[in-house]
Amino acid sequence: MASVTSLTASVHQHLASALSATLPEAAGADPLLRRSDRADFQANGILALAKKTKANPRELATQVVSQVTTGDLIEDIEVSGPGFLNITVADRAITGNLAARAADPEGRLGVPYAEHPGTTVIDYAQPNVAKEMHVGHLRSAVIGDSVAQLLEFTGENVVRRHHIGDWGTQFGMLIQYLDEHPHELDHKAAEISGEEAMSNLDRLYKAARRLFDSDEEFKTRARRRVVDLQAGDPRTLAMWQKFVDESKIYFFSVFEKLDMEIQDPDIVGESGYNDMLTETCRLLEESGVAVRSEGALCVFFDDIKGADGQPVPLIVQKSDGGFGYAATDLSAIRDRVFNLKADTLLYVVDARQALHFRMVFETARRAGWLNDGVKAFHLAFGTVLGKDGKPFKTREGETVKLVDLLDEAIDRASAVVREKAQDLSEEEIAERGAQVGIGAVKYADLSTSANRDYKFDLDQMVSLNGDTSVYLQYAYARIQSILRKAGEVRPAAHPELGLTEAERALGLHADAFAETVAEAAAEYAPHKLTAYLYQLASLYTTFYDKCPVLKAETPEQVQNRLFLCDVTARTLHQGMALLGIRTPERL
Repeated sequence: MASVTSLTASVHQHLASALSATLPEAAGADPLLRRSDRADFQANGILALAKKTKANPRELATQVVSQVTTGDLIEDIEVSGPGFLNITVADRAITGNLAARAADPEGRLGVPYAEHPGTTVIDYAQPNVAKEMHVGHLRSAVIGDSVAQLLEFTGENVVRRHHIGDWGTQFGMLIQYLDEHPHELDHKAAEISGEEAMSNLDRLYKAARRLFDSDEEFKTRARRRVVDLQAGDPRTLAMWQKFVDESKIYFFSVFEKLDMEIQDPDIVGESGYNDMLTETCRLLEESGVAVRSEGALCVFFDDIKGADGQPVPLIVQKSDGGFGYAATDLSAIRDRVFNLKADTLLYVVDARQALHFRMVFETARRAGWLNDGVKAFHLAFGTVLGKDGKPFKTREGETVKLVDLLDEAIDRASAVVREKAQDLSEEEIAERGAQVGIGAVKYADLSTSANRDYKFDLDQMVSLNGDTSVYLQYAYARIQSILRKAGEVRPAAHPELGLTEAERALGLHADAFAETVAEAAAEYAPHKLTAYLYQLASLYTTFYDKCPVLKAETPEQVQNRLFLCDVTARTLHQGMALLGIRTPERL
């Protein structure tokens, strides 16, 4: 099925045609249409056009109005102020458009696919092997997952990459310790939980660290082990793999709690690019992009200098021959561009890494790996703050463990669900509590523009009032309850019926779903979708308060209002799914 043209786009087309009929030289001019509180839409483009053609704006606006046919789409159009156009859409157009969306056989509510989809590699959720995930890992995972789903929904080919920290000097210490205490990562049972895997790793890490700090001979053996690891010694690699496997058990359990699907082939850690590092350095050095400076291979930039006024280089290879993050990141770019054939590289990484990515991207551009056809973006995100507005820490000043945070959110949400639940079993309360708690955490994160910091306030997040996912989930569950109560009466659109103000406002907003999804995907901005959905739920609440549904005046009006309820619910459900949030049928 072809996508449904939104009312905004249809009105825009009509006005653009009227403009070029009035002024042939205005062909292609933008009528600058936007939603308005004076009418359904206001067009402001005539002012700029009148200025350009030295015409009187009100006269020009009046001429344009005379070219617009009112009827099935535009009910009324009038000139206002210095030359604005106020446009009211016909009721039948609102209901008819929503009926076309509801009839979409793919269940996409008439949302179009992008005209020119490409391949985007999105790098997000980058935990470290043998280390516990903390609150800082939350934003990368939640924002990345939502952006991936938004892009896929618009038809983009999305390749997920979890660039886990699974390489580096600390592994020498861990592997050497495991070699000397060979049963530390043995499993007693066939299946172990993520928490057990993490406590195994945590215990081993702490013991190895103590020994490393107190025993010079162990420290020497551990450092030799790093050399063996980098040289690809099979026995050392096999022990390294044990750490990676144990960590994955833990990672998967955390992502499952976050209600996110992560596939094993998508996890390509730093180690995945080892075979490319030497060649990456050779290519950069031979092309003159990187130069040797005091034995290290460096890339210099005119505009990046330290506090002392000296240039700050990107170090691709250290003077001792070791490779840093830059070599791995540049090799990953080569792999993503030439092997995965990506035309967009997206990195969902903490804003504090901005300078690193600026240098890496500029280096890749100079090397010709990034160009007009292949773009890289750092989707930088701000810090999670505590209620006091400072970076979120435990009372002891430790970083907050992600699992503890999620468990507390689920507990709080379960209490809210239990309080409101009328006919839910304990099992259902637990299931809904998890969906509401995880949804609350994700929504709070996604409803803030990614580059801003936000305060982590669980009381606010699981509140039924205000801009929270719980408010949206309850709106959805309330609609499902009405649809169940309607029994045999099915929702059906009746375009011939007039609409009340609350019905019109809800219908017009529901019709803007496709445009919102396209904008949120194009700008990698899930917060635009959360704002849209919150307003949809608010407009639904007003409609519900003012328009009796099952007790409407005529059978046709009952069906039409049930239809409005149904389209709203389907829009909420689809929109929340793109944010990675569940919408339970009963709450």
